[in-house]
Amino acid sequence: MKSITINGSERESVGKAATRTARNAGMVPCVLYGGEQPVHFIAEAKAFKSLVYTPNVHTVVIDLGGKTYNAILQDIQFHPVSDAILHIDFYQLHDDKEITMDVPVKITGTSPGVLGGGVLRLNQRKLKVRALPANLPDFVEANISELEMGNKLYITKLEQNNFKLLQPDNTVIAQVRISRAALKAAQEAAKAAKAPAKGKKK
Repeated sequence: MKSITINGSERESVGKAATRTARNAGMVPCVLYGGEQPVHFIAEAKAFKSLVYTPNVHTVVIDLGGKTYNAILQDIQFHPVSDAILHIDFYQLHDDKEITMDVPVKITGTSPGVLGGGVLRLNQRKLKVRALPANLPDFVEANISELEMGNKLYITKLEQNNFKLLQPDNTVIAQVRISRAALKAAQEAAKAAKAPAKGKKK
């Protein structure tokens, strides 16, 4: 999985006044959990742009004056009116410990059902994945090449390379629905097929 580096500095004071001062200066208060003890730090709000405002997921290298930590974003709080980032929690990664995180689904292939007029519906945009940090994928690939009209792609059909998908086996990833146009065409074709048969009976 791709990584983003966040440069920050440890916080000496974590009180409300210090937090307010940091936010007024364009900084975001953060906490890193998962180590021997929580690490409180601040970083510029603009540093989180490519981490927060994107459909992609990344691991994070937190650099605090030369002391680095590998982590993932665990929780984020936004201002209810301005949507400004108020606080972020990170969780420290350890090479020998599996981690769980949501990873986006990437559709590949061409569905025969879609080519025939069906409509593709993506039921799951992200999937919960569990793996060692080194094996976390950038995305989970969902191949729709075998989906005919009316078919569903279940999670059991997805490849799991060095990671485990945590959803139930009956989870539907994508499906090809019959469009109104295709349904109307099928109904008209059915009527046309029945018409000669009625004529023969007479």
